[in-house]
Amino acid sequence: MNTTVSHGAVVTPAPSQAPHAESKVLIKPGYHPRLTNEDLAPLREQTWGRYNIFAFWMSDVHSVGGYITAGSLFALGLSSWQVLVSLLLGICIVQFFCNLVAKPSQVTGVPYPVICRASFGVLGANIPAIIRGLIAVAWYGIQTYLASSAFMILALHVAPSLAPYADVTQHGFVGLSTLGWVAFMVMWVLQALVFWHGMEAIRHFIDWAGPGVYVVMGLLCGWLVWKAGIGNIDLSLGGVKFHGWDALPVMLSAIALVVSYFSGPMLNFGDFSRYGKSFEAVKKGNFWGLPINFIFFSLLTVVTTAATLPVFGELITDPVHTVGKIDSTTAVVLGALTFMIATVGINIVANFVSPAFDFSNVAPQHISWRTGGMIAAVGSVFLTPWNLYNNPEVIHYTLDILGSFIGPLFGILIADFYRVQKQHVNVDELYTMSTSGRYWYSNGYNRKAIGALIPAALVPILCVLVPSLRGAANYAWFIGMGLGYVIYAVLNRKG
Repeated sequence: MNTTVSHGAVVTPAPSQAPHAESKVLIKPGYHPRLTNEDLAPLREQTWGRYNIFAFWMSDVHSVGGYITAGSLFALGLSSWQVLVSLLLGICIVQFFCNLVAKPSQVTGVPYPVICRASFGVLGANIPAIIRGLIAVAWYGIQTYLASSAFMILALHVAPSLAPYADVTQHGFVGLSTLGWVAFMVMWVLQALVFWHGMEAIRHFIDWAGPGVYVVMGLLCGWLVWKAGIGNIDLSLGGVKFHGWDALPVMLSAIALVVSYFSGPMLNFGDFSRYGKSFEAVKKGNFWGLPINFIFFSLLTVVTTAATLPVFGELITDPVHTVGKIDSTTAVVLGALTFMIATVGINIVANFVSPAFDFSNVAPQHISWRTGGMIAAVGSVFLTPWNLYNNPEVIHYTLDILGSFIGPLFGILIADFYRVQKQHVNVDELYTMSTSGRYWYSNGYNRKAIGALIPAALVPILCVLVPSLRGAANYAWFIGMGLGYVIYAVLNRKG
């Protein structure tokens, strides 16, 4: 069997002919149906350029959650330059790891759960797939709820008579008001429509959504600065409390927060990098979409947040509430629609595509990519995310514990591709159930990967649950990733 070398990675390619000429993927007749469908098979053609990857990150950054996260760092008691240094270092770390995790999927053309078969086994890959899928389901529901909040503000501004239906005590069900249900389901359906049209529709959506959000955010920022007067804006939102070396621990926490915020999309970035025309295109897209885009977005965010204090008399970190306070129907409509689009963007790229591939990987014969995504969407409703979001303690422990697995999974994937497999991937072997297959291991499961995952995840979980270890919880991703990498590498050492 012939092999090709792509940017240092040796890839044993899938066959050049698909059963159907119009197919966009490469499927060999020998591929086992339990491991293969049209969505999981390696791509026949990779078409995304640097701009598409750049736009992906714009959609991932430009959200209500991203806005609040960036703005909150300025309220930690650090000076402006300390916050900017923390943001820049954090996002550069994200860029570095995204380049690492992008390569396996880009050179093979396969999504995240399929490339995990190389490390966990062709059946064991369902373990990291299900973990990532469950995290995405929870966040999908929460992000949909946040987007529906913008819809409610818009509806109440246009029709104030709907106010009683926004009160859960008067008209509500399972903790959400009638208007809240309408808003939530409208956003739910809109997202499903974009997703249902496939990855090309998602690509087109994020290509214009990210830049569009920038335009409106720029207008909002400019208006607030004009109303406040540039001399009345203080960028040190919480006041400077830490100077010199005293600021170092806080800056390290800020850096860790940035990395943790992007840890989910970073883990399954292969779901998108597989579409990249080349690894160079992916790296350039990551450069413009992460450090350049994120710093500019953070500056825009903090100026906008700081301007709310002199304009409204209070510091508002939620952009939806900022828009709701503007006494202009045009501004409220434009602002609410913008943040709805922004949240839809991040929800689709971070929390819809991932479980679509992940759940499809569990039973490819019965669950297509679209079906997997809809399972996640329906599951998010049954989670009643408004109750999760309104109970910070519940969401904190639930997502932190699930998130404790993200670092180890990342570390194992990277250790396997770069250290154990030496960047050599046999694509055909990812789709065979043969007991002599390269990635069959023991009954389809790699016990070494599972053996590395358990202790590497247990330590971050203890950091979350044990009060005396809470100081290390901010670094749970780094701890888990490092342990996962080292333990897996040690278990696979030669000799």
